[in-house]
Amino acid sequence: LSAYFCFLMTALGVTAGAHRLWSHRSYKAKLPLRIFLAVANSMAFQNDIYEWSRDHRVHHKYSETDADPHNARRGFFFSHIGWLFVRKHRDVIEKGRKLDFTDLLDDPVVRFQRKYYKCSVVLMCFVVPTFVPWYLWGESLWNAYFLASILRYTISLNVTWLVNSAAHMYGNRPYDRHINPRQNTLVTLGAIGEGFHNYHHTFPFDYSASELGLKFNPTTWFIDFMFWLGLVTDRKQAPKEMIQARKERTGDGSA
Repeated sequence: LSAYFCFLMTALGVTAGAHRLWSHRSYKAKLPLRIFLAVANSMAFQNDIYEWSRDHRVHHKYSETDADPHNARRGFFFSHIGWLFVRKHRDVIEKGRKLDFTDLLDDPVVRFQRKYYKCSVVLMCFVVPTFVPWYLWGESLWNAYFLASILRYTISLNVTWLVNSAAHMYGNRPYDRHINPRQNTLVTLGAIGEGFHNYHHTFPFDYSASELGLKFNPTTWFIDFMFWLGLVTDRKQAPKEMIQARKERTGDGSA
């Protein structure tokens, strides 16, 4: 249970934080929530918020070209993990420089996390998940480290990478058949709502990343709960009329 709680916190730091909030600005979050999401993002250990959001914006702008950091046209392995083993294609760097990321560094939470990222990763990704179970209920350090820290971290990494690989290759395309991102149910379940990828690439500004609302979308549940608490404002959504028109115009007829 402790390991799974850490997994959910890790996932939210990426899905609700680096992805939907900072990369796409699909909603606004007040300072306490931004601090929580930054802490959760450090537990995820997937690069700091600025770097993660920068690469993701380049991915959307130049999706599946040489300027895409994890171009799925280069194969499953490359888009899943191989892109982290090699130098970035020169187009990623050159075209990425043309995009504006000043809004990210205007956020003091992003700046603080970036400045102290290494320390925050050691603390949140490895120390806290290991020592809390050991201190509070006597779990052995061996079990706590390898389950709540290492196994949880490994699974969370691969779940995130499946959005870049599997969700760009396997599934249907009810919104835009001319792009590769797909609707992938298994990725949706693992990545707590991020597998509706054909929808997301068609309507990247939508805070829910899906037209199904709360269905199979724990990240949306979390954002809506934060809205109810008054910590979230300005949730952006694609109008139903726009979604239906897009389905009829460019969809593959599967929905």
